[in-house]
Amino acid sequence: MANNPNNSEECTSESEEELCSLSRHRCNQSSTMALLGEEKMRRKLQFFFMNPIEKWHAKRRFPYKFGVQVIKIILVTMQLCLFAHSRYKHVNYTWDNRVTFSHLFLKGWDSTREVNAYPPSMGPLAVYEVDEFYDTIDYAYAGYANLGNAIGPYSYTAEDNKMTDPVLCLFQYKEGTIFGFNESYVFNSEIEEVCMNITHNITNKVFFSKTLLDEKNITINFSALVKATFSFAVKTVNFKAAGPITPPDCYKFDIKITFDNQDHDGQVVLTLDAEPIRLVCKGDIEYITDNKIDSVLRSILNYLVILICSISFVLCSRAIYRAQQLKEITVNFFKMHYNTELSSEGRLEFLNMWYIMIIINDILIVIGSSVKEEIERKQFTSDQWNVCSVFLGTGNMLVWFGVLRYLGFFKTYNVVILTLKKATPKVARFLLCALLIYAGFTFCGWLILGPYHMKFRSLATTSECLFSLINGDDMFATFSIMSLKSPMLWWYSRIYLYSFISLYIYVVLSLFISVIMDAYDTIKLYYKEGFPKTDLQSFIGTTNIDDLSSGIYRTDSGSSLNGLVTDLCCCKQFRKSYSSLTDSKQEPKAPSTQSGAICV
Repeated sequence: MANNPNNSEECTSESEEELCSLSRHRCNQSSTMALLGEEKMRRKLQFFFMNPIEKWHAKRRFPYKFGVQVIKIILVTMQLCLFAHSRYKHVNYTWDNRVTFSHLFLKGWDSTREVNAYPPSMGPLAVYEVDEFYDTIDYAYAGYANLGNAIGPYSYTAEDNKMTDPVLCLFQYKEGTIFGFNESYVFNSEIEEVCMNITHNITNKVFFSKTLLDEKNITINFSALVKATFSFAVKTVNFKAAGPITPPDCYKFDIKITFDNQDHDGQVVLTLDAEPIRLVCKGDIEYITDNKIDSVLRSILNYLVILICSISFVLCSRAIYRAQQLKEITVNFFKMHYNTELSSEGRLEFLNMWYIMIIINDILIVIGSSVKEEIERKQFTSDQWNVCSVFLGTGNMLVWFGVLRYLGFFKTYNVVILTLKKATPKVARFLLCALLIYAGFTFCGWLILGPYHMKFRSLATTSECLFSLINGDDMFATFSIMSLKSPMLWWYSRIYLYSFISLYIYVVLSLFISVIMDAYDTIKLYYKEGFPKTDLQSFIGTTNIDDLSSGIYRTDSGSSLNGLVTDLCCCKQFRKSYSSLTDSKQEPKAPSTQSGAICV
């Protein structure tokens, strides 16, 4: 029989000719299936990296995650506004009561101390004489005993509204005697605590704490005294919080007056702290029946937020899991068809950091909503209010950050996101170098200028001062506040401040801006000449707008990952689930031959 140029070997008999024809048919069928599998893989990856709008055009699939995020933004923001309003009233009310208690129980308190002025207009409230120490305790006790004279609706904590005994605690070194005339002392650093109830016969209108201590054989050695506290508690009801559907709030304030003598510099600093504890009110029965509407509405909102965040958490976790499964299939596909490994840049394409950020804010909001619900149902102190505000505030911030993901689908807004992404590695390296210089200035300023400059008295305030100088804030005050006690350090402070300001404002900030502008120019160039592509992006190619509405993405064979996996396996005995396939490590088999025929 004549030679056939399409065959790799000569078929000499009729039976061999049939085998060759059958072999060529199978080879052509295998090549066709390989091309079909590659096209399905490409379509699957194209659909995976589409935005919600493109997915809607491709498969008419509703963007559930997008809808959930929109609902979540509305509910979470509404919840945050309500909680912020309640928390502001709570914190403002407790602060105003603290100011009131300072007027009632702190001797020497002045209204000018209620405003945080900078620089401070006066020094700390303190006592400097022994008699002033006892007079301050007597003044606080007299104010507590005459609580009924206060304008505020304050009551004692006892059920019969009788005055409970305040508690005076003394913290002293076990031994602390100073003989200054011959530079000697007796000292034991162990601190002993002595607490006693301050009782007084109400028939005697005048109370003297020194007399009471003498009767109990307690002597205060001020050279050994570390601190003293005078504690008591009052109850009150806040009508201001009440509204058409909001009940009044009941509070208990644990008041503590502290005499701080830790520095032993002759100045005993006075501070008053009032810790609020929210109580369950026992008010008007009819009013409580009506205001249940408020608690029910708030609880419904809390539960809706928890529900929608849980749904968002599940959807985003599922998307991340399916992305990692698709990554494993893509890696195997590249091994089978191209005999190469997928690059690390291509692998990172499957990790969506937006989903990770959404999962984090879902967790924070669920925790914050749970704490908020407990706050509105039970007794909680201000610590739980602060913890709840941290969770809700941080979660809400990340929720709004997530909106940038959807703005990134538009070219104009995507420039900003891509610029930040491009500049991040360079900015991080630049900031590391700048931070080392900043740390050197911070430690130097704290050590040298700290005793003579109020802005450099601690490491934290030093850092805050230098950061403010970088932004051009309060420069003249920083120069002028420096003390003149040491002329050498005064001149040194000038050199120090001029050097820091010149270096960071004129050099570091300019370089920082140039790094970001360089990234911005690079992104603009990419938009003109095209973005660099990874091996994965080169395989996927570009998606044609006409293909989105053509229906090729709605075919049954490529509608699910299981269908794609089945097409890739090509054999019924290897039709496994999507998850099990990602764990298989089977190597592709070499093409088989029959009767010496080779597929061409």
